[in-house]
Amino acid sequence: MDTMTLTEILSPIAQEGTTAAIRTWFKQVGEMVREGEPLVELETDKVAMEVAAPASGRLSAILIAQGDVEPGALLGHIEPGEGSAAAAPAERPRPPDVHAEPELRLSPAVRKLVSESGIDPSSVPGTGKGGRITRDDVVQALEQRAQPTAPPPPAPKPLPAAQGPSGLRSSILPHSPMRRRIAEHMAHSVAVAPHVTAVFEADLSAIIAHRAAKKAEFAAQDVNLTFTAYFVQACVEAMKVAPTVNSRWHEEHLEVFSSMNIGIGTALGDHGLIVPVIHEAQSLSLLGIAQRLQEVTQRARTNKLAPEDVRGGTFTISNHGVSGSLVATPIIINQPQSAILGIGKLEKRVVVREVGGSDAMLIRPMCYVSLTIDHRVIDGAQTNAWLTRFVEVLENWPAP
Repeated sequence: MDTMTLTEILSPIAQEGTTAAIRTWFKQVGEMVREGEPLVELETDKVAMEVAAPASGRLSAILIAQGDVEPGALLGHIEPGEGSAAAAPAERPRPPDVHAEPELRLSPAVRKLVSESGIDPSSVPGTGKGGRITRDDVVQALEQRAQPTAPPPPAPKPLPAAQGPSGLRSSILPHSPMRRRIAEHMAHSVAVAPHVTAVFEADLSAIIAHRAAKKAEFAAQDVNLTFTAYFVQACVEAMKVAPTVNSRWHEEHLEVFSSMNIGIGTALGDHGLIVPVIHEAQSLSLLGIAQRLQEVTQRARTNKLAPEDVRGGTFTISNHGVSGSLVATPIIINQPQSAILGIGKLEKRVVVREVGGSDAMLIRPMCYVSLTIDHRVIDGAQTNAWLTRFVEVLENWPAP
């Protein structure tokens, strides 16, 4: 066959510079495909994405059946088949009959998931075109059936206990693609960037009072006002006194951003970590930040993040205190960012304050905040100036 008639199936270019792993091919070699039909599913350390067929015809070759692929990699070929120009339009589905059995309107990937899970597709509301049931619809239904709060995707099941590589009895837990990518990111970050951490202490009395006064107002707009929203806005203010904290290292120059795209490290239990991004945080109000934060963290925890939700971050917050730690020194997650903020556990502590000209011991809601920097980019003066302003903003938040 003339190779000029073949259509290439390519891995998406826009993958935030990371590799992806092939999760599933929805078609086999020799099967007919329609343009725009989901053809292969990829998984990166951040999101799962489907690659659609770029043309109608016959899947003539799968060049990479499994494993890692680089952005832009050639995955396979589609050739015209059975009079593709005429047959493909003939194959295009008519608007689905809403009364048809759901099983008849499932894609191969969804049909496989329904079969493995045992869920009744007639009980799953379809959000796809014409009421079609999508993979996300099935996953959400399974999560709702399992527990009220949707968990992240299931972890690989450990193999039976046996004598492992160490010579001891153990269980082997295979690495998920997400865990492998996290390991690669962290090892690369430590290898290329000399990390230094500074730790300050913050009194959160002012934002606690403000939140108590505003929480109901935000809830009336279906927005949950969290402490993290305050931290994001305080980061925006701190960037103004030390702009290089919001920068990217290049071999020949430093790129300092006016856009403050702040990533929020979001734990997925034992499954790993993902960093959805609040884009252009400097242009958002506290309400706008809280709303955007609520949207992306909810999508992160239900495995529904889109590639744009995790792309373009310039700075990251790791709120490790939510799981109980007082102090931590996070590694810069997304190289080549220049810094990462760590927020420790909020707890009441005794502090000494001057009251009426005399020292007094008071109980205050305190937390430790740390800024870990790439010392190639930032020095101690900028680090401490940033943290000083960050704490100042939190402690002097205007009364409602």
